[in-house]
Parts: sequence; structure tokens; C-alpha cells
Amino acid sequence: MDQALAADDLVFECSDGIGRITFNRPQARNAFTFAMYERLAAICAQANDDRSIRVLVLRGAGDKAFASGTDINQFREFRTPQDSIDYENRIDRVLTTLEQCRVPTIAAINGFCTGGGAGIAAACDLRIGTRSAKIGFPIARTLGNCLSMSNVSRLTALIGAARVKDLIFTARLVDAAEATGIGLLGEVVDDLAALDKRADEVARLVASHAPLTLNATKQAVARLQKRLTRDEGEDLILMCYTSQDFREGLDAFLSKRAPQWRGQ
Repeated sequence: MDQALAADDLVFECSDGIGRITFNRPQARNAFTFAMYERLAAICAQANDDRSIRVLVLRGAGDKAFASGTDINQFREFRTPQDSIDYENRIDRVLTTLEQCRVPTIAAINGFCTGGGAGIAAACDLRIGTRSAKIGFPIARTLGNCLSMSNVSRLTALIGAARVKDLIFTARLVDAAEATGIGLLGEVVDDLAALDKRADEVARLVASHAPLTLNATKQAVARLQKRLTRDEGEDLILMCYTSQDFREGLDAFLSKRAPQWRGQ
């Protein structure tokens, strides 16, 4: 069952047409609870209805991470195969809501941006990072789960099929320079202070432009990109999440030891 959103786990402030979303669990590298995912989707829905909001900026609190994905403790409640389907359905719904948000979205990335956090960044329109940014999907090394079809589709549209396989197969985190080269980052700045300044500059610039032009461009790009749905990869989700390997990966992660994969 979902936990209630702690009052300050995800902070939303809005001024001068700029909505600022802060993932505020620095003690956990801003790992997401299920309630935080739902709050993010609700903010996007609010931006769709509130015409005074012209742009959203997403960032992580502290100096260690943008977001390190879903809090692993959320998976401890999984009991049935349907739990894994429901989880990926939730992530798909939230990231699709973010991707389809009426206003432009900017991810300001410092430090670790991994798993679900990297998924959130990929769903944003623009991504600015610091030189310390580390981006990737290390699931083949950690839990042994998989991305949904819609997430694979989104990531493939962004960086290409070969690079998606490279990132997943090697389970490595790319640095800012490589991330820029493959399209995961559009711009790199020196440090956190420069990131905050630059993200604000870009947000103010974008907010000053014609909203319908920006929205039409977002929709046009989306129409060009064929997206497979989660349902089309449900068998893959079940294969991974109901496996002995996933339970082993979860136990190993929480026990801070290396998992022993069996392919079962």
C-alpha cells in the first residue's frame, strides 16, 4: 500500500510563470517513493490546467543526486506478479504525464541520475547537467528487473537502439561529456551553482516565448515517434520481476552484497 507523501519529500513552488519541482530526499539520493511519483504527476496535471505556469524545472535537493530512481524499499511489498505489472503501469503513467505535459520541462541534473531518475530526465524536454552528472540504468547489475516497453521506446527515440543496449548491458553510468555526445544532456555547466543559474535562465527564456508554438512543437515531435505500450511488453516485465534473480537482487542490494545471478 502506498505511503502518504511526507510534507517535504517533493517541493513545488511557482513564481513568474516558472514552476520549480525539487526532489527533496537528499539523505536517500532523492530516491522516489510511490507517493512522490503521484505528486509529480499531479503537478503536471496542474500545469496543464493553470495557464499562468509556463515552464517546469525539475531538480534534486542537495549536491549528490538528481534522483536515484525508485526507493528500493518500495519493492519489499511485492507479493504477486500483479504487483510488478501495477508498478510498471504506475511508472509509465507518471512518465507519460510528464512527457505530455502542456508546458516545456527542464531537468537540471547534478550528481547521480539513475534508474527511475534517469527515466524522469529522459521524459523532460530539455536536460542541463553539471560536470559531476552520472546518468544510467544499472539494473542489470543491481536488481535484475527491466524497463517497460514505453520506457525503452522513449529512451530509444532519444539516444538510439544501440546506445540503449550499451547502457543496459554494461550497467554503467555515463559522465557528462559522454551524455552530451549521445543526447542525454543538451548542455553542461561547471557546478551546482552554475546549474541553478543556467536552469533559471533557460526557464525564463522559454517562459517568454509563445506557449502555443512550444506546445505544438511538443505534440508534433510526439506524433513522429512510435511508442509501444507497457502492455506490449508485459511478458518481459513478468519474466524479470517474478524471477528468483529479482528476489536475489533485491536481497543483495539491501544486504549490500554482490548478487549471485542464476538466470531463473
